[in-house]
Amino acid sequence: MKPLLEFPAAAARRVSFVLCDIDDTLTDGGRLSGRAYAALERLKETGCRVIPVTGRPAGWCDLIARQWPVDAVVGENGAFYFCYDQVRRCMQRRFWHDAETRRRHRVSLDALGQRIVREVPGAAVAADQRYRESDLAIDYCEDVPLLDTRAVDRIVEIFQEEGAKATVSSIHVNGWFGENDKSVMSRLLLKEVFGYDLMAEPDRSMFVGDSPNDCPMFESVGHAIGVANVVEFADRLAPPPHWIARHRGGEGFAEVVDHLVAARGNVDR
Repeated sequence: MKPLLEFPAAAARRVSFVLCDIDDTLTDGGRLSGRAYAALERLKETGCRVIPVTGRPAGWCDLIARQWPVDAVVGENGAFYFCYDQVRRCMQRRFWHDAETRRRHRVSLDALGQRIVREVPGAAVAADQRYRESDLAIDYCEDVPLLDTRAVDRIVEIFQEEGAKATVSSIHVNGWFGENDKSVMSRLLLKEVFGYDLMAEPDRSMFVGDSPNDCPMFESVGHAIGVANVVEFADRLAPPPHWIARHRGGEGFAEVVDHLVAARGNVDR
C-alpha cells in the first residue's frame, strides 16, 4: 500500500464516482463526526457521485439515501441498492433477490443465527438485525466484548458449512445466500442508475474502506484506498487497497477528500 500523499493529481481529477464503506471508514467508534459528514458534502460540491457501500441494514440505508448528502447507497454487503429522487420524492429500491426468495432465506438465516450463538460463546445476533432484509449479522465486537480471531473464524466456518457466503467487517460477521457482494451490486447500481460501466472505465471510480468485507471493492474499482486502521486486518485483505491514508476512520476519509479536492481545484466548478 502506497501513501495517499503519492496519489497522482491527474488521476484524482479523473474520478467521478467515490464509493465508501461506513463503519470505521466514515465513523469513529460508531459515531459519524462533523468533519466526515462535511467531507461527504464537499465531495458532492465537486460534482462527484457519492455512494456509501455498507454492511448496514435496509432500515438504516433508507434513511441514509434520503437524508445524507449522497447519490445512492448499497447495503447489506450488496443485497440491494437504494436511490432517492429528491425531486419526485420517491425511493428506487433494487434487491438482488425477490421478496419470496428473501423470505425463504430469512427462515434459514434465523436458524443459522441460533446455531452460531449456541456454538460460539460471546457471539450475538447484531442489534440492527431487525432492520435487515437479506442477510444475517453476527456481532463480534460492536455491542459485545471483542471475540478473538479463532471465534471470528469459527463464525465464518459455520456460515460456509450451511452453504452461505460470509464476510468479516470491523464489527460484524455477515452471512447470506447468493452470489451478490458489494462489488456486484455496486456495478449494477452504477450501470442502471448512472449509465457508468465500472469495468470499462475503472479509473473514474474510487473506493475507501477499512476491512475484509471491502475486498471485493478494493479489487474492482480503479483506485482503492484504505483508511489507516485497515492495517489491523492486513493478513485478511485479499487484495489490499492500493493506497493508504495517514489517519483512521472518519478523519482518514476526510483526508482522502481533502486530497481529491486539492487536486481537482476548480475544474468541476
